[in-house]
Amino acid sequence: MIRLHRLSGILLTVFIAPHLFNHLYSLAGAGQHIAIMQYLRIIYRFPSVEAILMMAVLVQIVSGFGLFRKMRQLGNRDFFENLQLWSGFYMALFLLIHVSAVLAGRFLMHLDTNFYFGVAGLNTFPLNLFFIPYYALAILSFFGHIAAIHYRKMTKPLLALSVKHQSYLILILGLLTCIFCLYGLTGKFEGVIVPNEYQLIK
Repeated sequence: MIRLHRLSGILLTVFIAPHLFNHLYSLAGAGQHIAIMQYLRIIYRFPSVEAILMMAVLVQIVSGFGLFRKMRQLGNRDFFENLQLWSGFYMALFLLIHVSAVLAGRFLMHLDTNFYFGVAGLNTFPLNLFFIPYYALAILSFFGHIAAIHYRKMTKPLLALSVKHQSYLILILGLLTCIFCLYGLTGKFEGVIVPNEYQLIK
């Protein structure tokens, strides 16, 4: 289970990193965000690639919840062990909800699950009271999980930084990524007008 979890995690990280870069591009506006997404979709919506990603998501969810149950039984966990435990749990939960929503949007609602599909809840009151922390915790959990694994696996200092300080820097990078992503996705630079077909409250 651990090997499958690790392999699926690596595959998903290869997808999530450019996905977050795409979200950061929302700082340049919805049009630029969609333009970058169109390029990325050439790769990750290629049928065989998408099938591998969906399998990785399924493995990550199932193995993630299984490992969560096992790790919870261990006592005397330090900060990074707790961080790995709870960030992994939230990521598994987020993947289950988020991927299901995207698939429903594509195949049941027949929507282009682009920028506007993702930000509809973020820009609609009172739904944004849920969606802002929902997405924020997803980004923070992703970086938190990487930081915790880095702390456990890395053995040597890098650029005169201890492993612990390296892990804290990963957490800081995650926090900055979260702030800038949400700033762009909530349209703080130019505002977001959500088209009618994407509006959750009409």
